[in-house]
This record gives sequence, C-alpha cells and structure tokens, in this order.
Amino acid sequence: MKNCLIVDDSKVVRKIARKILEELGFECTEAEDGQKALESCLRQMPEVVLLDWNMPVMTGIEFLHKLRQSPNGAAPKVVLCTTENSFSFIQEALGAGANEYIMKPFDSEIIQCKFQQIGAL
Repeated sequence: MKNCLIVDDSKVVRKIARKILEELGFECTEAEDGQKALESCLRQMPEVVLLDWNMPVMTGIEFLHKLRQSPNGAAPKVVLCTTENSFSFIQEALGAGANEYIMKPFDSEIIQCKFQQIGAL
C-alpha cells in the first residue's frame, strides 16, 4: 500500500483529504505544519506528500526546500495544495520541487486526476 503524508494546519482539510486518499488506496499520516511534516519525513519518507502552502511554524514552500535537501528527499511526489491562484505562486512551487498543485477547495476527482498525472496512482 502506498503512503501519503497530508500536511495542512486545518484539521478539517486533513480529515477530508485522508478520507479521499484512503478510498484511493493510500495509507495516510498527518502533520499540522511544515516542521512536524519534516520530522515525519525524516523518520519515514512517504511516497507522496499533499502539502498546504500557508501554515504556521514552517510554510509549505519552506518545508519543500528542506525536504528536497534531506536524504532521500527527492523521492516523494509532492502536490502543493493552495488557495493562491497567481501564476507566480505556481511557478515558485514548481521551482521549489513540487510535482503538481491543486487549488482549494478540492474533491476526490481533482485529487485522483492530479495523483494520476504525477504517477502516484
């Protein structure tokens, strides 16, 4: 079973994402900020990370930079999840190492489509 780390400061968003991803066959772990996500990755690197952009402690972009610099940090597929729709934000995310991005609010169909595009399904 593939594993996915869901990183979002909203408990509701994490719960919705977990339900969707478990239905798609993923085993899920959660983190409420980038620092906790990085600690989780250093313990056990996930295959996929669904990553919120705006979070306290460490933002999604800060986490992504640190993840990609860590041992085996190039391996996970990262889908950045954001309300930011400016092209500059999207460019920054992809430039930092995100494989894809989705806009909030999302649903099962959007996640399934994006995960198929990056080869995670």
